[in-house]
Amino acid sequence: MDAQAFWNVIGQYNENTVLIQMILLILIIIAMTLSYTGKVECLAKLMLGIANLFIGIVFFGCYGIMPIQKFFALPLYLICGFLFLYEGLHNKNDILERPDLFQSVLLILFYLYPLISIAMGNQFPQMVTHIMPCPIVSLSITVYAGYKRKNKFLLLLLTIWGLTGMKSVIFSAYEDLILFICGIYGVYLLTKEIRGR
Repeated sequence: MDAQAFWNVIGQYNENTVLIQMILLILIIIAMTLSYTGKVECLAKLMLGIANLFIGIVFFGCYGIMPIQKFFALPLYLICGFLFLYEGLHNKNDILERPDLFQSVLLILFYLYPLISIAMGNQFPQMVTHIMPCPIVSLSITVYAGYKRKNKFLLLLLTIWGLTGMKSVIFSAYEDLILFICGIYGVYLLTKEIRGR
């Protein structure tokens, strides 16, 4: 896929889903707030599950045009979505710790994604918004890092997508360097989990 085709897909997706994206973002913020304050620990996982399923079904299932989107990205996001839902329901009392300094920086970068996209010369609808594949995985890795129990397979899948942030130069989507940083962080988290902390 060339860069223009990449941005065309983003443009169509944004034009047709902007309202749903706004609703999902508000629900994600509410879920994270309730989980970080210890009121409903599992809610952030459940909302990340819904967001990943939405990206898989809508972004890749409905708007994806390349085989890699249909046969790699779509199943990856569906599996991540279902694993987040399973984790949220199975480990309901798993505590989400307050973000440390590095996680806080990554959360800020997630919220700045659209502004960085605009600063890179993009404009709506051909710009990166919060409810898109790369920002959602960036957020997923960052929030999941705060949970004590981690599913290694889920963390591996998130990290694999995180490392695809290297493609940011190819598609002139330099804002996705945020994703790449999250991918490297995912490698660190996965290594820590495998070594048994």
